[in-house]
Amino acid sequence: MEQVALDHRHRSLGVRHAMMIFAAPRSLFARVEDTGAYGWALVTLLGLVTLVGYAEVQTGLIDRDVERQIETQLAALEESQTDLVDRIEMSDRLEAIRKEGEFRKIMARLGVIVASPAYFLASYLLIASMLYAVVALTGRKPEYHTLMSICVYAGFIELTACVVRLGMLLYYRTTEVDTSLGALGPPGKPSFLAAIDPFRIWFWVLVAIGLVVTHQLSRRTAIITCCVMGLVALGVRIALEYTTS
Repeated sequence: MEQVALDHRHRSLGVRHAMMIFAAPRSLFARVEDTGAYGWALVTLLGLVTLVGYAEVQTGLIDRDVERQIETQLAALEESQTDLVDRIEMSDRLEAIRKEGEFRKIMARLGVIVASPAYFLASYLLIASMLYAVVALTGRKPEYHTLMSICVYAGFIELTACVVRLGMLLYYRTTEVDTSLGALGPPGKPSFLAAIDPFRIWFWVLVAIGLVVTHQLSRRTAIITCCVMGLVALGVRIALEYTTS
């Protein structure tokens, strides 16, 4: 009977428990075991991320940004065109830029709708794999499904960040919004503050809690591991911020 009750508890862990990550993360992680019960929560998370991306595309702001860039390119081409005789070549160049603009629109939409959930899934698989290796190195028995459950349920914090970003996008009517502290830095210039995101810090705090509650790592090792992994992710974001500026 005890085993039946335990199996029922594992099966009952699903989407409806995801909201516990905001108010009672310890209670949520205490229910996690090495099973695939997180499956529907993962599907729901990725579906909601896709839905948020679709809503962002529907605002038209992404297309507007691409159109503005294309108009700038067209204006620059017309100004640099000194041969007024060859109108056919000029027309072909303008048409090529417009076609490129349509392609960029499609790629930008796919980047928001498709790439975002793919990035979420890939990041959770990578984090769980790295944590699996760390747990194994400590001499404990790593449980991959447990580690994935921790990442998936903590991922609802990142979903919240996506929703907040969408709200900011609708309010300010621009795609140049972020949940990081980059707004506190000098405008128009790259800053390390852009890599500091309270939601990402919250995510890593929850992962550390999950590792401790599920006894995958000791408190000290979990804190050190999450700090190191968080700092590595922070370094990557800073590097991208400077290379794309």
